[in-house]
Amino acid sequence: MPATAMLDMKKIRVLVVEDSALMRQLLTAIFREDPAFEIVGTASDSFIARQKIKDLRPDVLTLDVEMPRMDGITFLEKLMRLHPMPVVMISSLTQRNTDATLRALELGAVDFVSKPAGNMRAHLGELADEIRTKVRMAATARVRPLTIDPITPGPATPYNSMSPRDRAVAEARVIAIGASAGGTQAIMAILRQLPAAMPGIAIVQHMPPKFTALFAEHLNRSCALDVREATNGERLCPGMARVAPGGRQMALVRDTGGYVLRVSDGPAVNLHRPSVDVLFRSVAQMAGAQAMGALLTGMGSDGAQGLKAMHVAGALTVAQDEASSVIFGMPDQAIRLGAAREVLALERIAARIKQWSA
Repeated sequence: MPATAMLDMKKIRVLVVEDSALMRQLLTAIFREDPAFEIVGTASDSFIARQKIKDLRPDVLTLDVEMPRMDGITFLEKLMRLHPMPVVMISSLTQRNTDATLRALELGAVDFVSKPAGNMRAHLGELADEIRTKVRMAATARVRPLTIDPITPGPATPYNSMSPRDRAVAEARVIAIGASAGGTQAIMAILRQLPAAMPGIAIVQHMPPKFTALFAEHLNRSCALDVREATNGERLCPGMARVAPGGRQMALVRDTGGYVLRVSDGPAVNLHRPSVDVLFRSVAQMAGAQAMGALLTGMGSDGAQGLKAMHVAGALTVAQDEASSVIFGMPDQAIRLGAAREVLALERIAARIKQWSA
């Protein structure tokens, strides 16, 4: 790109909030290597960060989970209520920090980066690419003020109490959901409104290993549905929602007894494993018009071609609208392909799922 054009580009102003002096230095160096970014400041704790946000008005915040005086999650919750802005969490991959990172995503953080274990400098190149990509994406995110969600879980109508007709309909149908950045909030908002007596639900949320099992546990505690991380060969029955494991692919197959989940070590598709396209294409092939697909917020194009395949097979296909998406990339690509029969605000998707399932 010509130097004059680069000078005309608006730089992404980043504030680094990190208690480790070494990590602050590394993050500063990572952003300074790319002329698209400007480090406007650093902060070693949340109180310093609060003042610097007021003074420097950054576009994006990188935030550590473990912070002195006030931990990163408490700070994030206050920030998203009073001064919502794009935040990318950066934390070590421990059990406690994994839980905290999932909480951060629920509170409105756009995405997260896991610090590699061991020698940080040995992984610096890979880490740098991931951080810059996610912060660049976060700069385009639509961040809403955090509010207390009044929605309560849908009624826990047990599957075995359904009428024979309703049971047969539920067993024949399947719902597939795909999401990336912003998807943890979106999936939570949808599943919390669904009753237990629903067709089986298969979910792909772009997440690394370890996070998907915890994400499923978080969902299970908040929903009437039985939500777990998927296992290979598991039958997908009504009342169940299964989340594809991080680092693996998940597809739907069918036998004489119904739908079965196939979890494998297949190659990445669209740079993702799990990939929404892998799930959606299998659902199109195995369930056809007996399926419903919903493609939610996320960066890139994963899921667009798969949703198109579902549309062609006769499924009801829905894309989240731009106004309610944190990142409109994935649903936008599906809409451009003509893959979405309906484009709905997040707040309307659960009701549409219930209407289709009735």
